[in-house]
Amino acid sequence: MGFNRENYRRIKREYDGKNLRAKEDAERRREELHRRLPEIRDLDDRLSQTGLSILAAASRLNGEALEREISRLKEENEALLQKRAALLTRHGLPANYSDVKYECAACSDTGFIGIGMCRCMRERLIFAGYESSGIGSLIASRTFDNFDPGRQPDPSVREGLERIFRFCQRYADGFRETGSANLLLIGATGLGKTHLSAAVAGRVIDRGFDVVCETAQNFFSDFENRRFNRPYGGYEREEDETDRYTDCDLLILDDLGTELTNQFTVSCLYNILNTRLNRGRAMMINTNLTREELHRRYADRITSRLFGEFAPLMFRGTDMRQLMLG
Repeated sequence: MGFNRENYRRIKREYDGKNLRAKEDAERRREELHRRLPEIRDLDDRLSQTGLSILAAASRLNGEALEREISRLKEENEALLQKRAALLTRHGLPANYSDVKYECAACSDTGFIGIGMCRCMRERLIFAGYESSGIGSLIASRTFDNFDPGRQPDPSVREGLERIFRFCQRYADGFRETGSANLLLIGATGLGKTHLSAAVAGRVIDRGFDVVCETAQNFFSDFENRRFNRPYGGYEREEDETDRYTDCDLLILDDLGTELTNQFTVSCLYNILNTRLNRGRAMMINTNLTREELHRRYADRITSRLFGEFAPLMFRGTDMRQLMLG
């Protein structure tokens, strides 16, 4: 899928508007100059004839004669430009005052260079991806660079966290739109599950994929709002707030098990698991529940998928926040 569709549509519209506004602003400055300085208007009229003069020369001349005439016209054009620049400077204006001024000179504010996306638009989409992922602030503060398993005093715990850390790095660097593994992060609070999830999200977004990260409570709340708060007799929108959970390249569901579990939430969880598995779309699920607690809380058709279709990453150790305070 690549970048979030809504982000792409919105930012593409922004770029279309930027390119047009830059041209309109330049035209307004040009008209202002022509009103204030008739000499500039006369020079611009003469400069605008250069292309027509070259075409006229090409229709009646050829060979060396045509080359000499084109060279003469170019020299004349350059002299006019220098005269125009000097005139603007004398009136306290920059020589490029009426030029089109783009924010990005590389793509002229179109967002594309040829058929390829310009870096400026890609960076804008990446930033928008942080915002729409649901964990923009966490992505900025929780990265692979500042995850430190070395704080754990137990060597075996450190070694286990380092293995998980390296696995998550490889996972993010090799993430694919379809076919990437599903991950189940299991362990008590404060052991780095959310930190590594945010690090994976940031790296995957930087590589141009659409990521959605949400807490289990907010995830189920969105489905409840769609199910129970739609106006009576109203039609469903073409897209609603739950579409992002099925459409995104990577869905990260945090704190599974903190929601109020009932028949409706179990059905929602089963449907999202089944849909994404069938489409080959990857998920990361974080939970503080043990394997046994997951079996007790959720139906077999859910736990069979969690433990059959997800790679389990077991987090052990002491709460990192307690270690930092200590």
